[in-house]
Amino acid sequence: MAVKSGWATSSVMARKRRVLIVDDAESIRAYLADLLVLKGFEVDTAEDGRKGLQLLQSGAAPDVVLLDVLMPGSDGLDALKQMREFDAEVPIVMLSVVGTASTIVQAMQAGASDYLNKPFDDDELESTLMRVIARGERAPGRSRRQPAVEVGASVWRSEAMQRIRGVIDQIGDTDVTVLVQGESGVGKEIVARTIHSSSVRKDKPFVKVNCAALPEDLLESELFGYEPGAFTGANGRKPGRFELANKGTMFLDEIGEMSPGLQAKLLQVLQENRFTRLGGNEEIEVDVRVVCATHRPLLTMVADRSFREDLYFRLNVVNIEIPPLRNRRDEIPVMMETFLHRCAVEYEKPVPVPSARLEAAFASYDFPGNVRELENLIKRLVVLESEEPILCDLETGRRSRSGGEFEALLREVEATAGEVPLREVGRRVARQAERETISIALDKTQWNRKQAAKLLQVSYKTLLQKIRESGLDLEAP
Repeated sequence: MAVKSGWATSSVMARKRRVLIVDDAESIRAYLADLLVLKGFEVDTAEDGRKGLQLLQSGAAPDVVLLDVLMPGSDGLDALKQMREFDAEVPIVMLSVVGTASTIVQAMQAGASDYLNKPFDDDELESTLMRVIARGERAPGRSRRQPAVEVGASVWRSEAMQRIRGVIDQIGDTDVTVLVQGESGVGKEIVARTIHSSSVRKDKPFVKVNCAALPEDLLESELFGYEPGAFTGANGRKPGRFELANKGTMFLDEIGEMSPGLQAKLLQVLQENRFTRLGGNEEIEVDVRVVCATHRPLLTMVADRSFREDLYFRLNVVNIEIPPLRNRRDEIPVMMETFLHRCAVEYEKPVPVPSARLEAAFASYDFPGNVRELENLIKRLVVLESEEPILCDLETGRRSRSGGEFEALLREVEATAGEVPLREVGRRVARQAERETISIALDKTQWNRKQAAKLLQVSYKTLLQKIRESGLDLEAP
């Protein structure tokens, strides 16, 4: 059964995304289908794993699968394994109920991308779906079994990155902790994933947690899970990410943002390989390799006592420092080609052929945002189907760009003989000024939204809303 919808209302969705819902309860299928259609998704539904697999094999090509764990006949775990045999890339989110924590751990180890505990709220569902889609596990519109064009294949071209690859190969059969450092956007996650894929744990889960993305209390529950009643709203048991990463690799991104209290708890886990869920007494033993990443100077933080010295030395068994893109310029042409093809597929546009002028501009630009900035520039090139806005940015800088937009507004007022109302002029200028101010704050804090909110003296929620409204979320790390 297929349910069609209108254009997506979410600003982060470049096109309509397709969700395959597999659940034996008709009421749940209908509820989820109606909800997701309203949120701008296209939806297919199936009442069991066999029909879900048939839909997957028929060419429906979902961007993400919602798969219930407990179903009669072929249950969710069996369906997950069969779907993974057919398509190793499509993101699959498991739907669980209270009391199925061990089953969810099995599902994550079998290749599930994420999970949701029933009941869940609408926003939690949407954010989970968009998160797993955004991980890049599937390039939208790609034909089945066709490998994605990944930047990871081109990031190792320079001599500096070849040396890093050599270190990764050396530690592949060990379980030593690794600290990956470098500026924002240099490719720390790619290095972390390569460490995992080169290790003896490569067939086990790779679980990522961004320590800067969640407040302290939410980060603690995400890492270690919780028991019913641990806090308001904790209606059921939820396994933590450490449980889900058992036998695999835990990637703690932006470890420098972790609070001192959580640093102490993490140190205990690293030393003893055990922990307790929030609100629980039972000790849970895990076997997890930890890889951490940060753009912050941890040694300086140790000196000013904002980062624990004992934890630093526990994490810093092997240190990998990734050089910025401006010191790896020989990678830029290959990365350009990679991003051009990937973005053309994602946005269903023709693959542009960069001009000599654009290639020269890229060759001389310092890329303060590193690989991430290069990718965002290529996205703009593909979507706008024009090099001029990018060349303007590279050759005159962002500050002059904002001035150029103001000049363009004045020209519009002049050309229309004053038909643009004064209120509209003020609104557009204020909106642009606000966008530039937020962008500066995000750059200054390396896209740490909590710090940017404090800098701008607004609430965290208000800042997130304004980031979405201004379109800056498309430039997010």
